[in-house]
Amino acid sequence: MHPVLFHLAGWAVPSHETFIFLGVVAATLVFWVQADRQGPFDERLLWIVAGTLFCGAVGAKLGTGWRYVAQTHDHSLLGILERGGRSIVGGLAGAYVGAVVTKRLVGYRRRTGDLFAPAVAIGMAIGRIGCFLSEQVGTPTTLPWGLRLSDETLRRIPNCPYCVPGVVLHPSFLYEIAFHAAMFVWLLVYWRPRVRVEGDLLKIYLLAYAIFRFFVEFVRGNPVLWNGLTGSQLFLIPSTLLLAAYFAKRLWVDGSPHSRVVAEEVAG
Repeated sequence: MHPVLFHLAGWAVPSHETFIFLGVVAATLVFWVQADRQGPFDERLLWIVAGTLFCGAVGAKLGTGWRYVAQTHDHSLLGILERGGRSIVGGLAGAYVGAVVTKRLVGYRRRTGDLFAPAVAIGMAIGRIGCFLSEQVGTPTTLPWGLRLSDETLRRIPNCPYCVPGVVLHPSFLYEIAFHAAMFVWLLVYWRPRVRVEGDLLKIYLLAYAIFRFFVEFVRGNPVLWNGLTGSQLFLIPSTLLLAAYFAKRLWVDGSPHSRVVAEEVAG
């Protein structure tokens, strides 16, 4: 595709890193806007954002560490962090852990999931543009919106046996961009009932993305690890089950007679 976005004073500006940076900037701005709407600014949020970004970056690297080790036989953490790839699923997991840990370290007790959800969605939508411009787009398809790449572009895609002239490919990253953009809009206008657990918006978003990403993996062309499933899918299975169990428990509790009485009292 277009791994180099443009040249500036003889320096090649990479597409992937540029849109990742723009996604982080957009996500941070949306987070601050949401935080400002929530109430008086709390300086501890600065530490929470910093911890989230740091652990997200580490998680993204560690998420593909197994692949780097298998290809290079370099088991050093420094090698994985410097020369390994990146996994957006690992990045989300790391960011979630980073937010939880940082909140405990700074003593911030209020849930931040509702602030992070639209911010993460818009950041993902923008960041995935860089992936679309610089990475393998997807598996072969006969659908009318498939991509037919030039011979020069196909030669730049490594480890892709079906990336040959005449083969039309799934624009898998465009599917993800559309999903995250739609989720961003939905999260901003989400109807908030009078009784709802603070922070659930992020869990709703993560559950929706986990399910969506599991099926998109079938047209991504990522390496299969076990029984036709990729590494991302194997990670997503337990993650999805945990999130689904959380909401199942919430549904069971909210549907109990006691919870209905509490809800009626809260509603007045």
